[in-house]
Amino acid sequence: MNASASSARNLLQAYFPQLNLSLAQKTAIVLASSLALTISAKIQFPLGLVPFTMQTYVVMVLGVLLGKRLAAASVLAYLAQGLAGLPVFAGGGGLAYIAAPSFGYLIGFLAAVLLIGHFTERGYGRHLIGSFVVMVAGHALLFVFGVMWLMPALGFDLEKALMVGWYPFAGMFLIKTVLAALTVAGMWRIQRPSTR
Repeated sequence: MNASASSARNLLQAYFPQLNLSLAQKTAIVLASSLALTISAKIQFPLGLVPFTMQTYVVMVLGVLLGKRLAAASVLAYLAQGLAGLPVFAGGGGLAYIAAPSFGYLIGFLAAVLLIGHFTERGYGRHLIGSFVVMVAGHALLFVFGVMWLMPALGFDLEKALMVGWYPFAGMFLIKTVLAALTVAGMWRIQRPSTR
């Protein structure tokens, strides 16, 4: 990886070091990223109150690919679309979704991309082990928000919240975290010819 790639603040800059995004281009990236979140929401398997989807994988990759600002804007756009009534969430959309037991995970998406993007912009996580550590941190923070949001619906019983919102996902947490770490570490390694 050459100097331009190693000094990049995110993967997008590593692949396109001379890229100076216009407002229109940033908007297009945000909309495309929110679409990726929508598609990943529809890849789901019901697991009680909280469905299993591929969204957390997409969230982790977006944090590294776009950095904290663009990734956060993408998550905010996705949340705005869903709360406005578009059926982009795993269970549909609308303002009533705020009361859904799984809404805390959606808030956690924002926290996760901010944390992952923050570390990425400071040069962490560009090799497999470092990438895995950053992904674990972001993914775990996401689940903290999700479990805490569940607690009022379960009588503020932390053990019940963990049984509903964490234990069923622990295995997939590891699998998706490893997959995201492999994805971004590989993307850091495989640079475009112009950045080698």
